[in-house]
Amino acid sequence: MHKSFTADPTGAVDVFLYTTEAFKSLENDPFPNARAFADGQAFTGASGQVVLVPGESGGLAHVLYGLGKGKDALAVAGLSAKLPKGSYRIVETGSLAFQQIAAGWADGAYRFDRYLKEKAAPPQLVIPEDADADGLSREADACALLRDLVNTPAADMGPQDIQAAISDLAEQFGAKLTTIIGEELLTQNYPMVHAVGRAAVYEPRFMELEWGDPSHPSLALVGKGVTFDSGGLDIKPGSGMRIMKKDMGGSAHVIALSQLIMSANLPVHLKLYVPSVENAVAGNSFRPGDILTSRKGLTVEIDNTDAEGRLILADALTRACEETPDLLIDFATLTGAARVALGPELAPFYTDDEDIADAIEAGASESGDPVWRMPLWDPYLADLKSPIADLVNSGGRFAGSITAGLFLKQFVDAKSWTHFDVWAWRLGKYGRPEGGAPCGLRAVWHMLQTRYK
Repeated sequence: MHKSFTADPTGAVDVFLYTTEAFKSLENDPFPNARAFADGQAFTGASGQVVLVPGESGGLAHVLYGLGKGKDALAVAGLSAKLPKGSYRIVETGSLAFQQIAAGWADGAYRFDRYLKEKAAPPQLVIPEDADADGLSREADACALLRDLVNTPAADMGPQDIQAAISDLAEQFGAKLTTIIGEELLTQNYPMVHAVGRAAVYEPRFMELEWGDPSHPSLALVGKGVTFDSGGLDIKPGSGMRIMKKDMGGSAHVIALSQLIMSANLPVHLKLYVPSVENAVAGNSFRPGDILTSRKGLTVEIDNTDAEGRLILADALTRACEETPDLLIDFATLTGAARVALGPELAPFYTDDEDIADAIEAGASESGDPVWRMPLWDPYLADLKSPIADLVNSGGRFAGSITAGLFLKQFVDAKSWTHFDVWAWRLGKYGRPEGGAPCGLRAVWHMLQTRYK
């Protein structure tokens, strides 16, 4: 079971979740002197409010927690982030589904302690007998894996370390892993992966994992694995580079999603494709004005070396489509424009498949993992025209997330394709720790379970 969950209710502290409206209309005290404690600490059920009530022996006996309007399905993260070590039992759910409570609890209890002398001891949520403890634990473990990968500094999370993480999955679940490294990328026709990563000390590489029965529906996952993005010769300012260890967040999402799929033994034939590079500055860096030839044969004029993720994804998407998947999904920390449009926590996705769009939105509603569909507006493809190549890699300052999606679309030939432009990061909010964060992962996972089960 996940380390922030327990099946043992012995000695657990009772937790009561209330929206502002529900607490205002509460007729009877849920435990002795509940209102007196609430009034004494000005508790109204507002978002993030906490009341800790001691028992007769002085230990913690009850907890009140405010959900505000109840719009944030993972709001319980703000509670588990604050509670001391111990076990806790949800007595009043505040109308939240228990799977959402559990996801929020694990989210807030998470700590990245790899480099800390004192390791975290998370508060544990009691999982009732009628809940799917295995399923909840799988999701929490996958989210923690994703966050650990993203939070690890680039010095310890280079392309070779991404390969090691995928290799661990392959060994654990009996999958086949093929890796192409360095100059072999040119021989095997991954020219843009090589061009973007050739200036780094750690060699660029392309990983391909295969798992499952080939007679099952084919599912392809592609993730951007830029382990650090300096911007290349179009170098970022220092402030823009500060959290660029997270630029492999797309690969972290598909690695975590692959773990979920394999650990649940989902009846699919899974192919995972991860191009991994560091976008570094050296004498052999690719340059603005260069023209690169892609695996698909399309030529790309480089307008900006800081629009590198779409280049390596183009080769990866081309490779994925060669296997004619039933469904193709990619995750990438692709543009800052997506954050300007939707902020840090709402994950934008693009697809021309109406059924998949509806299914993803249903998965988001069920899981409490928010997503928002964005348009693949074809007229904007004009912004990607080059006078001397088939495409230019940057569409300019307007509609940057849309033009990035349209760029990728030129390399996709699949029955159904969905692209997620995620941040893979979180600002400190509701008491949740700042750092690597899943964006759309659980929404897609719930969609996949419905689609294939």
